[in-house]
Amino acid sequence: MLKEFEKRLLSSLILIPIAIFFIFQGSVFFIFFLSLIFLATSYEWIKMTKKRNLMKIFGIMFLFFSFYAAFFIREESSLDLFLFVIVVCIFTDIGGYIFGKTFKGPKLTKISPNKTYAGVIGSFLFSTIAGLVFLKYMGDIGYKSSNQLVILLSILFISLISQVGDLIISYFKRKAKLKDTGKILPGHGGLLDRIDGLIFVVPIIYLVELFQI
Repeated sequence: MLKEFEKRLLSSLILIPIAIFFIFQGSVFFIFFLSLIFLATSYEWIKMTKKRNLMKIFGIMFLFFSFYAAFFIREESSLDLFLFVIVVCIFTDIGGYIFGKTFKGPKLTKISPNKTYAGVIGSFLFSTIAGLVFLKYMGDIGYKSSNQLVILLSILFISLISQVGDLIISYFKRKAKLKDTGKILPGHGGLLDRIDGLIFVVPIIYLVELFQI
């Protein structure tokens, strides 16, 4: 566990500053950044779905829509909102990993043997704390003027969708008999492994913003 955690930490320390640079630069820089990730994740998806051509096409279309949604939220809606969603998704993953590895316990589903109920609790706990801290000290998405119960439920909803996205990608990995979607990130696997939750959350946030639900 320690060696795997060290690899994750090292690659995160390298990749996070790069991602932050492109996200804050926005515009052409952000388009370039999204395009690279889209190409890499599309390649991983094509490898994972093998001969299922219809699934290949559907998956690539979904990825394109997800990355377009990310661009819309960042450029047309709110940088703070985009960062907030990323923070909640990241800490959903961190909480699930730490609690799952530390407490273990009953398995959540056969789809992903590493997923446990303890991990689910950790995901909700970490994402809630991180989301509330972000909104209080670093971001402004109407938090101060909004009902705090609505904010809390929104964080839990984002975390839930992120976990569901993780399970969906895990299902396709299991069908393809793969442990990871790729090997590009030491300790993490593929890019799709790392943003599997985010690519399902972002389209929903985009639709909410678009139609002001």
